[in-house]
Amino acid sequence: MSKSNPNEKFKAKTGGQAVIEGVMMRGVEKEAMACRLPNGEIDLEVWDLKYKAGQLPWFRKVPFLRGIFNFADSLIDGYKCLSKSADKQMQDDDEEELTKFEQWLTDKLGDKLMPIISGVSLVFGFALAIVLFMLFPSFISKLIDKHIISLSAFAKNCIEGVLKIAIFIGYTKLTSLMSDIATTYRYHGAEHKTIACYESGEELSVENVKRQIRFHPRCGTSFIFLVLFISIFVFTVVGVPWDNIFIRMIFKLALLPVIVGIAYELIRLAGRHDNAATRIISAPGLWVQRITTSEPDDGQIECAIAALKAVIPDDSEADRW
Repeated sequence: MSKSNPNEKFKAKTGGQAVIEGVMMRGVEKEAMACRLPNGEIDLEVWDLKYKAGQLPWFRKVPFLRGIFNFADSLIDGYKCLSKSADKQMQDDDEEELTKFEQWLTDKLGDKLMPIISGVSLVFGFALAIVLFMLFPSFISKLIDKHIISLSAFAKNCIEGVLKIAIFIGYTKLTSLMSDIATTYRYHGAEHKTIACYESGEELSVENVKRQIRFHPRCGTSFIFLVLFISIFVFTVVGVPWDNIFIRMIFKLALLPVIVGIAYELIRLAGRHDNAATRIISAPGLWVQRITTSEPDDGQIECAIAALKAVIPDDSEADRW
């Protein structure tokens, strides 16, 4: 919000992420995470960013290249915040009696237990993503080409892409039926609505945030959708081989930075401008956000407001696109 005109609407660089029972906000100078603890209190952590506004290294400024580094940074940062927020919800469980197996693991591993569990979960999640979004769609496309109808490379890439998008939408819909994930999706809605209130120039209050829309063009959901869609054309243009599914997977992983770089520039464009072209780019992702975001309650909005207020810079112009 401009100090000269606090009611002026603008596009902010600040973004966020839903975590376990809370919201993380990343500004241009600081990052903050506000979590609702089991006792009902809001726990707020604030820390300085490694790279602040105006101090970014050259590789974070070059179009397409900057998207690769920002994506990797967001993944690592998001994972750390998710792990930290999960730990906060377990603080009241420390006094509960452990099972024999849990006690044995604690005695053997001590403080290393949680990092090991987190590491195993990360590896398992990565392996599952490769199977669901790389191996399985390629296998089905190749199966159709071999046993049902002969397909061109572009047609196979299209079928593969549609399958990946269907798996992604199906996965998000299924997870939304789980109570813990459904709660996280409500915090996701709180994050979007709070940023929308901030960008509208209104005071950050629960009532003002409630009135905002819960969909945002710069959402990670929209980014993932763009990555899946763009991959269809990149794999076709490059001519990723179909002879061996595992070799194809290696090619896909090698091309992932290229796809991420393109998707980042498009999502950045959609976040900065509102016109016919950017609305077309944003439309599919905004539709999927109807699954990955839900209307938050007052307490969830309070968490999002606490996190956002902690990262708003003194110089409001630094947060403008």
